[in-house]
Amino acid sequence: MTTESLTIPPDDPQRNLALARPNQDKNLPHIGLVGDTYTILLTGEDTAVRYCLIDMLVPPGGGPPPHRHDFEEMFTVLEGDIEVTFRGTKSVVRAGETVNIPANAPHEFHNKSERPVRLLCQCSPAGQEEFFRAVGVPVASRTAPPPKLDAAARAAFKAKAEALAPQYRTELL
Repeated sequence: MTTESLTIPPDDPQRNLALARPNQDKNLPHIGLVGDTYTILLTGEDTAVRYCLIDMLVPPGGGPPPHRHDFEEMFTVLEGDIEVTFRGTKSVVRAGETVNIPANAPHEFHNKSERPVRLLCQCSPAGQEEFFRAVGVPVASRTAPPPKLDAAARAAFKAKAEALAPQYRTELL
C-alpha cells in the first residue's frame, strides 16, 4: 500500500449532516408495501449514493417474496425476530443481531411471530429506497399500516413491482 492511497480527501463542505428522527420528522417518507411500512431515513442523495437506510416495520406474516439484487443489503433487528431464507437455508435473526445479504444472492425474510418486527435496513449502494417509493404507497407515519389490498389490488401491485424491478437492479423470483 502506498502513502498516496492512504491520503484522506479533504472535507466536502457541500455535503451536510443528515439527521433522521423517524418518530418525529414529518418530512420522512413512510411507504406502505403490501402490509409492511418502510420509513426512508437516509437516501442516496443524503449519502452521495453510498448507501440508503430504511426503518422497516413488518407485521406478523409480513415480509417480501423471494428476490435478489446486485447490491449488498444488511438488516439489524431492533425489535422481535425474523426468519431469513438465504440461498434456500433458513435462519432466525433476533433483536440485536445483524445479517448481511451479499449482492446477487437469492433471499427473503418473514415475520413468523405474533407481534410486529422492527428492522434497520442498509443497502449499498443506494437505490432500493427509490424502488420502494415507486411501487409503494405513502402512509401517515412509521407505525401506520398500509391500506389493506384485495386480490385485484395485490395482483396490480405484483405486476407493477415486476415491471419496475429491473430498473432498480432487482429480480423477483
